[in-house]
Amino acid sequence: MSKVPGWLGKAGAGLTRMGQRLGERRAEDEPGEEPAAVPDSVPAPPTYAPAVAARPDPVAAIPWGIRVAAEAGWRLLVLAGTLWVLMKAISEVQLVVLAFVAALLITALLQPTVARLRTWGLPRGLATAVTAITGFVIMGLVGWFVVWQVLDNLGDISDRVRDGIDELKRWLLDSPFHVTEQQINDIAKNLSDTIGTNTEEITSAGLQGVTVMVEILTGILLTMFSTLFLLYDGKKVWNWWLKLVPAQARPGVAGAGPRAWRTLTAYVRGTVVVAMIDAIFIGLGIYFLDVPLAVPLGVFIFLFSFIPLVGAVVSGALAVIVALVTQGVFTALMVLLVVLAVQQIEGHVLQPFILGRAVRVHPLAVVLAVASGGLVAGIGGAVVAVPLVAVTNTVVGYLRAYTQEQALRATPPPHGATAHGTAPTPPPGAGPKEGE
Repeated sequence: MSKVPGWLGKAGAGLTRMGQRLGERRAEDEPGEEPAAVPDSVPAPPTYAPAVAARPDPVAAIPWGIRVAAEAGWRLLVLAGTLWVLMKAISEVQLVVLAFVAALLITALLQPTVARLRTWGLPRGLATAVTAITGFVIMGLVGWFVVWQVLDNLGDISDRVRDGIDELKRWLLDSPFHVTEQQINDIAKNLSDTIGTNTEEITSAGLQGVTVMVEILTGILLTMFSTLFLLYDGKKVWNWWLKLVPAQARPGVAGAGPRAWRTLTAYVRGTVVVAMIDAIFIGLGIYFLDVPLAVPLGVFIFLFSFIPLVGAVVSGALAVIVALVTQGVFTALMVLLVVLAVQQIEGHVLQPFILGRAVRVHPLAVVLAVASGGLVAGIGGAVVAVPLVAVTNTVVGYLRAYTQEQALRATPPPHGATAHGTAPTPPPGAGPKEGE
């Protein structure tokens, strides 16, 4: 009987340990409760378990440079697509766009005159009408004068061109290039055959010329109409345009607009002054060298000067060719020297002094802009390309500075230890003196 209590005690202790084990297993299986204590050592997996390599995140597996290139690539694709759609839309209404841009350039040239007349007491409508009519009459007279001079001297020019061709033929025969008269006659025959076989193309080009003349007249009327309203209601047109801009970007655009207009005005004024100086001095040089059509050539030089760099080369080459076929090689060389001298003075003295820093654009950007504008929209595109680049440069520079200023204003001011570290430190000996 004395052994019974000892046996029962051992059985009770065993049941207690079994219950504790069951409770620990239940706590491990039930969610929301604290996990069981992790043993100090984890048993190794069995030998029959296959080895599975850990797979990295796909984003982490791609190199950083490729991820950056991909992010920039799809954004560039979206931007290129947007520009392509925009250029296609502009090409469909190219005449309207060029007429409006020409109106902007003419308005930038004439607007100071309107402002001056208003300061003299003329009403806005009368000042606009006087300025617009005077400006368009002057432009029309210049165009009529050029056409009249060309038609009036066309017979003399054709005779001198024939003489120049005969002189060139004699020079080729006497030159060391061993050109024979039969080769020259063959070249002339090939040219005449080409003209004869392409008669239909020439006729169709003439018919297309009628369409071009109609488009030119339409563009002139649109330009005059747009210029009149821009001179009269330019501020209202700008305010209406600002309403289309999102409210968050409106302050920056409102500040960039007047600066862009000042840049455009400075460009047009400076270009007109430089073109007039080029035309006067080169025209005088051509006149004193007894080259025919000196005045029309001077007007052509004035007009081509609105195409930077390229226009000067084209107009100068035209003057040299006219001098070559009419007066000979020596006169052509003298005309070339006059053109180069005036162009050097223009590039190093006139443009930096007259245009200044307002529209300073790198020559490489000028050449690329003129080439791109010519490919997209012909002569009109080449004329408006450089002022567009100058205005874009001004707008982008202002918006960048405006964004940086807004970011600085949004930054919280320094405080605490940071404010103490950034506070200005007085120089040695500048502290308060005794008794102060």
